[in-house]
Amino acid sequence: MKRTRTLCAALALTAAAALTACSMPGGSGSAPDSSAPDSSAADSSAPDSSAAEAPAESDPGETISSEDGYGEGRLGDTMQTYFFDYTVNSAYTCAEFAGTTPAEGSMFLVADVTVRNTDTRSIEMYDTDFQAQWGSDGEEDFRVPITYDTENQMDLPTLTDEQLPSTYTLAVDEERTGLLVYEVPAGFQDFSISYQEIFSDDSYGDTFFVFFTAEPQEGTDSGAPAAV
Repeated sequence: MKRTRTLCAALALTAAAALTACSMPGGSGSAPDSSAPDSSAADSSAPDSSAAEAPAESDPGETISSEDGYGEGRLGDTMQTYFFDYTVNSAYTCAEFAGTTPAEGSMFLVADVTVRNTDTRSIEMYDTDFQAQWGSDGEEDFRVPITYDTENQMDLPTLTDEQLPSTYTLAVDEERTGLLVYEVPAGFQDFSISYQEIFSDDSYGDTFFVFFTAEPQEGTDSGAPAAV
């Protein structure tokens, strides 16, 4: 089953419609055909920088399947997509991750994610399957994990062993848990992580969103719209 990377700017607009109703910078609130899609995730636990606090952690949640092409969940919910299940277990923001700082005016969003292959064969996963959105309505207001260079379209190395790699393979029924790290604008705390089913014939399937509030890691001011 051949898989390719695809970035979906349209997901940012869908997420913004839900997020902007309850979130402002610095504030709070809160079956397609079976060819082959985009997917992503990987191995690990939590980085050194998460030891102090991992806010927005949730209890085991519900199992969410799509309805009329759309599935929406919260932290701890298991999202059942065509090829795999994924769960956003917890999330926080920080001004530094593994000794690395983001660009001026940005911060890191760190999400702990579990992915399990529910297909009948091994699947190749991509970190770019999971896009992060926040409460703004720009078509380009989304990010993919820092383990992929969108400008040069190339994989980048992880900063810690806890991160999910840019590309990896999941065997049948294999489950992996790890961190997805995004560089996002400072000042937001309401986010979503989305997945869009995309098949090898370039057709689109269902769309899934997990919405959550990510608190700043203890001892940081990443929730403020100031430069990091």
